Amino acid sequence: MTNNKIVLVTGASSGIGEAVAARLVAEGHQVVAGARRTDRLDALAERTAKEPGGLHPVRLDVTDRADVEAFVRTAHDRFGRIDAVIANAGIMPLSRLDALLVDEWDRMIDVNVRGLLYSIAAALPRFTAQDSGHFVTIASIGAHEVTPTAAVYCGTKYAAWAITEGLRRESAPSIRVTTVSPGVVSSELADSITDPDAAAAMHTYRANAIEPGAIAGAVSYALAQPGDVDVNEIVVRPAAQR
Repeated sequence: MTNNKIVLVTGASSGIGEAVAARLVAEGHQVVAGARRTDRLDALAERTAKEPGGLHPVRLDVTDRADVEAFVRTAHDRFGRIDAVIANAGIMPLSRLDALLVDEWDRMIDVNVRGLLYSIAAALPRFTAQDSGHFVTIASIGAHEVTPTAAVYCGTKYAAWAITEGLRRESAPSIRVTTVSPGVVSSELADSITDPDAAAAMHTYRANAIEPGAIAGAVSYALAQPGDVDVNEIVVRPAAQR
């Protein structure tokens, strides 16, 4: 396998996903970038057009299993292999449980958990057949702690951590598995919060934030390791976050 990888990134239209995609293209990889907002993907492809790698936009809804399967199949048909999947798509409409925003709970489960499972289901057979591959899940510090207003969100991220760790334990040594758990990162995640109390609390919580590029660096590090080195988990957060 060459150093130039075929990498799929979900949720690549903004925040961490956008930073990861841009970083990997700059490092010479071919990045198949998936998201619903294709205009943002097209703009990213234009911004990275002169980089040594390439960015290939694909419309993707991770809550649609057929869409995820088509995303992986399209990349494999085009390049003949896939080397890594960065499961980054996620949403964070925080609220207290007694706010009973059940539709938002359902949406978080669909994107943060089912979207991850659909990505694994689509890519794992390809990795198994080629006897190589790398899954990277973008979880959250919320996979390690629970705070008020974040019970459901943290639940989905605990699930993402557990699913990814289970995948690591079940996979052959030729398939590497990494969980990256970001702390507070500047992104659009908080924009989906509709509960006013949760929004106010998040404004204070996000007073100290790092840029998405810090998470992109962690993903790059994990991908760049030799094939016999599996970086299992990386926690990256602001130095001021305790």
